Amino acid sequence: MRSVPLKRIVDPARPIMYGIVLPGPNQIEGPMIVKGGDVKPGRLEPSRLCRTTSSIEAGYTRSRLREGDVIVAIRGGIGDVELVPASIASANITQDVARVSCGPDADARFIRYAMTSAPVQADVLRRTTGATIRGLNIEDLREVAIPFPPWLCQTTVADFLDGETGRIGKLLLAKRRQLAMLAERREAVAELFLVDADAEHRRGSSLAWAESIPAHWREVKLGFVSRLGSGHTPGRDHPEWWLDGRIPWITTGEVAQMRSDRIEQIFETREMISELGLANSSATVRPKGTVVLCRTAASAGYSAIMGRDMATSQDFATWTCGPMLRPRYLLLCLRAMRGDLLDRLAMGSTHKTIYMPDIESIRIPLPPLDEQERIVERTWQQLRAIDRAVDAIERHILLLRERNQALITAAVTGQLEIAEAS
Repeated sequence: MRSVPLKRIVDPARPIMYGIVLPGPNQIEGPMIVKGGDVKPGRLEPSRLCRTTSSIEAGYTRSRLREGDVIVAIRGGIGDVELVPASIASANITQDVARVSCGPDADARFIRYAMTSAPVQADVLRRTTGATIRGLNIEDLREVAIPFPPWLCQTTVADFLDGETGRIGKLLLAKRRQLAMLAERREAVAELFLVDADAEHRRGSSLAWAESIPAHWREVKLGFVSRLGSGHTPGRDHPEWWLDGRIPWITTGEVAQMRSDRIEQIFETREMISELGLANSSATVRPKGTVVLCRTAASAGYSAIMGRDMATSQDFATWTCGPMLRPRYLLLCLRAMRGDLLDRLAMGSTHKTIYMPDIESIRIPLPPLDEQERIVERTWQQLRAIDRAVDAIERHILLLRERNQALITAAVTGQLEIAEAS
C-alpha cells in the first residue's frame, strides 16, 4: 500500500496548523479551547474543555475546528489523535495541538486510524525533537508518511475498524468499571477492618475515623504504646556525610513505594547516609519494624514499615512499637485514618503538612495482641485477593489494547483482508 506525506491529503483551503497561546487562567465562560492533554478518548466534551476570552480567540479564526477534523497532540501526549465531534466544532486549539482537515479524497475516520497505527506513530516519534520540552514541529508533521489507499478502500477499512474497535472499547470500559469496583472494595476493606471484629459486643468510639469498636478494646494515645520520633537531613554541603553511605535513609522519594498500599515494608532507599553524617546530624537510626508516616506535601498520609534498620528525613514521623502494639496492626490503623489525618490535622493550602504536635495527639483503638494479629492476617488475605484480581484485569486490558493496536495497523496497511475478517 502506498504512503503519502500528510500534507498531500489535506484540504488546500485549510492547511495543517497549530493554535493559539492559551492566555492566563482558564475562563468560566467563553470560546472552548482544546489543549494537548484533551486529545484523548472521552476528553473532547464541552464540559471538560477549558475556555478563553472572546477577544483573544477572535484573532485566531484560521485554527478553529470543524466537525470531522483530525487533531493531533504535538506536545505533551505527542502523537495522540482524535476526530472532532459536532459538540465542539466551534472550538479553537492551543499551540500544543495541530489541526488536520482532510481533503475530498480522504476519509477522516481512516486518516485518524492511520495516524494511530504503529508505523505512523514510529515516524512521529522519529521526528520529535527537544531536550527538555519535546515536541513535533508542524513542518515535520506535514511530512509524516500516511498509508493512503483509494477512497473506497479507506471507507471499507474505517467501517470495519469502527465496529471492531468499538467492541474492544466496550470490553475495555467494562474492565475499567471492574477496576473501579475493586478499588472501592479495597478501600472498604482497608478502612473498615474494625467492623468485622466482634460485631455483637461493641461500643461507641471517640475516634473520628471509627464510629464504634469492640467493647473490650481500649482507645489509647499512640505515644503511650510506642516511641515517637522523626528524622533529619545531614548537610548537603558536607559530601563526606553522604560518600559511601551505608545507612538507608527514607525520604519522600520512597513514597512511590507506599502509594498503592500494596506493600507493608520498605527495604531499599534511593539515598544512604554515612556514619559520619549520622554522627553530625540529628538523624537517628530506627530499628527494623518501626512504622513511618510521611507528613508533608503531596506525599502526606502515606505509611509503611521499615524492613531493616533505617533513618528518615524530617518529612516523616516514626513509631517504634512497644510490647502492646504490633507494627502491622499500627500500619492498618494509619492507612485507615489517612483521610481523617489529612482532613483534620494537615495544615496549608498548597503543600499540606501534619505538624508534630498534631502527630503526638493521634489515638488508636487497641485490641489484645492475639486479636491484632488475627485482624492483620484476615485483612491482608482479603487485600491480596483483591490485588490478584486487579492484576489479572490489568493484564487483560493490556492485551486488549495490544489487540486494538495490532488490528488498526494491519487494517490500514493492507495486511488484513477486510472481507475475510468480517
